[in-house]
Amino acid sequence: VSPCRLVDTRNPNGEFGGPPIQGQTARSFIIPDNQACNIPPTADAYSFNVTVVPSGPLEYLTIWPTGETQPLVSTMNSLDGRIKANAAIVPAGYQEAVSVFVSNTTNVVIDIDGYFAPASGSTLAFYPVTPCRVLDTRNANGDLGGPYLQGGVERDFPVLESGCIPQDVTPQAYSMNFTVVPVQNQPLGYLTVWPEGAPKPLVSTLNNLTATIVANAAIVSAGTGGGIAVYTDQNTQLVGDVDGYFAAPGQGGLSLYPTTPCRVLDTRQGSGAFSGELTVNVEGSVCAPPSPAQAYVLNATVVPQGPLGYLTLWADSFLQPLASTLNAIDGIITSNMAVVPTNNGSIDAFAAGTTQLVLDISAYFAP
Repeated sequence: VSPCRLVDTRNPNGEFGGPPIQGQTARSFIIPDNQACNIPPTADAYSFNVTVVPSGPLEYLTIWPTGETQPLVSTMNSLDGRIKANAAIVPAGYQEAVSVFVSNTTNVVIDIDGYFAPASGSTLAFYPVTPCRVLDTRNANGDLGGPYLQGGVERDFPVLESGCIPQDVTPQAYSMNFTVVPVQNQPLGYLTVWPEGAPKPLVSTLNNLTATIVANAAIVSAGTGGGIAVYTDQNTQLVGDVDGYFAAPGQGGLSLYPTTPCRVLDTRQGSGAFSGELTVNVEGSVCAPPSPAQAYVLNATVVPQGPLGYLTLWADSFLQPLASTLNAIDGIITSNMAVVPTNNGSIDAFAAGTTQLVLDISAYFAP
């Protein structure tokens, strides 16, 4: 769907507005009740961008299907009180609602960029790809390269020119990861991504007010010629990777199967901090997603022991791709959603620095 703002607790009090969510409490939101976004009551799961605007340190935020027991997982952390965003695919709960718990009082903003519904003649299938770099404005000038983004100016990127998507398909949307790299240490208020040719929506994809390197995942509809549009309020470099696309059902197409959010891995409770490559047996974890799964929807959280250049997740037994899942150059606890393909129930992680790693699963894709 066109990105749409569902919840903003900074607004006047109401069903989808204020007040801020109080620490150690949860609040539920019935998603189809927001008429502005036109999400049907038949949705099985939602694709969100969740942003916190804390008034101080925020230990963690958790979002999950209403009516289920709050899971032992987290969606994001903001221990230094900065504005942060993270993507999340969340199953629909009781009355099609989702619940949000915060450890400390904070404002919360929720934008939606798509939903998953039972298969029909109008639904799309998901096709995972090996994570692939679509655009990098740090490269030489070109359609998918430099120059860096100018603040206050829209720029369109022809995704299909990247070669990351098979030439014989017509994608309707992409599963992507966007990373901003500051220009001359300039902070970035926000980045917005949407389908090329459509009006710019009142949503944000990520924020970088501390002028570090920040990544966030997003599902983005394909616009004119398969392109996407981006807008930033300040100058910044931008890197975009793709890990799959949505298109008409066909051979190799997958459906989403929501699961109860579950902790797959926490190296703080097991093998300890690592650097370099680590193989994670997702299927063999306590979460036990079934063997037909061909991609996992994970929330990855790093707890670095110092600057972490990047973390990359990809399918086990494949070569490490030129792509990144998240960055924590400032050594701060950092999270990002990732759709990670698999062909044997395991995935690989590479950390360019020493870090603990936490992986939570909320859904998987399978035939």
